[in-house]
Amino acid sequence: MIKVVTCIKRKAGMSVEDFQTYWRERHPEVVVRLPGIRRYVQSHTRPAGYRTGTPVWDGIAEVWFDDGRAMHALLGSPEMAAVEADESRFIDRAATRVIATDEHVIKDEPVPAGAAKNVELVTRKPGLAVPDFQRYWRDIHGPLAAKIPMIRRYVQSHTRASAYERGRTPAYDGVAITWFDDTRAMRASAATAQYALVRADEPNFIAPGELPIIITTEHVILP
Repeated sequence: MIKVVTCIKRKAGMSVEDFQTYWRERHPEVVVRLPGIRRYVQSHTRPAGYRTGTPVWDGIAEVWFDDGRAMHALLGSPEMAAVEADESRFIDRAATRVIATDEHVIKDEPVPAGAAKNVELVTRKPGLAVPDFQRYWRDIHGPLAAKIPMIRRYVQSHTRASAYERGRTPAYDGVAITWFDDTRAMRASAATAQYALVRADEPNFIAPGELPIIITTEHVILP
């Protein structure tokens, strides 16, 4: 199954409240009509993310399809045209980033309603081959991070191999998503010894610098 992750910026001049309301209440009408769609989740950046500036994204959309054929069949379809037309009402489409990914569930415990969902956009270490990056992230770093006790759920979404064809460089090499009971639990996790080990391991496969991060609330539109 393929998961398409769309990083979203709201349209210039639109308030956060109006953006989130339209996205959650109006936009799903056209998205759920897409042929082949299996699941649809919106994650809205939390209000705290706007208190100290402008967050890197106003949220992400996650949409699942059975395979690449189902996803590519949407190109040029009237249903996809309707989605794109509606996006222009509330999204800065020029700033949008779309990542087709393969999802790997690293830890899967029950998540409470209203959980804090931490979304990190990952770029691999320069010179590290894509297969080596993905293998290290999934098989070595993943189990390490899963030991942080406050993490309820942990999913890695690896950018698909097709994004690198013909020498292309995708915007990101993947998306790391972790769920916590709440933001208090998320902050507490940063004080654990296991978190320190995770951060110390990141330079082994992730590019230097701070990862783009948004803390969100998840809204499951199509289970």
